[in-house]
Amino acid sequence: MNTSGPVEYFILDGLKNSYVLPIFFTVYVSILSGNSMIIYLVRTDPKLNTPMYFFLHNLSFSDIVYTSVTIPKMLSVLLTEVKTISKTGCFVQMYFVLSTGVTGRALLTVMAFDRYVAICNPLRYTTIMTRRLCILLIFASWGFGVIIVLPPAIWATQLPYCGPNIVRHMFCDHSSVVSLACVDTTRNGIFSLTNALIALLSTFLFILISYVCIGKAMTKMSKAQQLKVAATFVSHLIVVCISYVSATFVYISYRVARFDPDVRIVIAVLYSVLTPLLNPIIYSLRNKELQDAMKRAFCRCTVTFKTSTKTVPSVA
Repeated sequence: MNTSGPVEYFILDGLKNSYVLPIFFTVYVSILSGNSMIIYLVRTDPKLNTPMYFFLHNLSFSDIVYTSVTIPKMLSVLLTEVKTISKTGCFVQMYFVLSTGVTGRALLTVMAFDRYVAICNPLRYTTIMTRRLCILLIFASWGFGVIIVLPPAIWATQLPYCGPNIVRHMFCDHSSVVSLACVDTTRNGIFSLTNALIALLSTFLFILISYVCIGKAMTKMSKAQQLKVAATFVSHLIVVCISYVSATFVYISYRVARFDPDVRIVIAVLYSVLTPLLNPIIYSLRNKELQDAMKRAFCRCTVTFKTSTKTVPSVA
């Protein structure tokens, strides 16, 4: 759709098949349920009052925000076929997608540092990972996500949009929206790519350094100790691999000119829901402490339910 004046709204024109509606709905409910469960367990179970679960609690909250910014609008488009989104709403969605995406990786970096201290400096763990340091690391993670994406997001809002206004995506993806500007966006694209690489590579580098140090420490341990130590970080390592591999595929798809647009949309959507969906599953299946916390929570709920359903004998 071409417009004669400045664009006041955008049209989200991504996947057109309505059969994906129940899939997205099921995925979204699963993401909310799984991550809310982790937040509830960490906040109510005293045995999970450790730095690792404090960081996991924040990662789950970040995943909920990340998916809540995009999936409800996707469901609305598929359900009502009203594909428009206001210009302001589009840029707000774009910013939160970028910000929470970076924050998630910063939290994964903090969790890698926590595992490094626990494995390489076990005797000093409690003195290093104090409550104050944990809170500072959380503020640093969220602050990193908030600040580093501000320049490309603000620059995108300053570009002139005079038509077309059809976003070839399921949500207001930065690259898809900026490509609609009426001016040359080469510099904007280079700046945005540089910013993204800084966010991705800096966090990945810190994670890599942490695991190299962990690997060196494990070489000095016995086989039994290595298995015991590996059990404490394997869940985190799986999540890191899934997160960065999927992010790599997304960025490659945007840099290959001949890449099918529909396939690119599918990859981007999978990327936006895959890690938030798998995080609770991976941590729950691989973590005995979380499994035990779920059993305790279930027992508490069962006892409460039985108590509340007891009937008082009636007076004749």
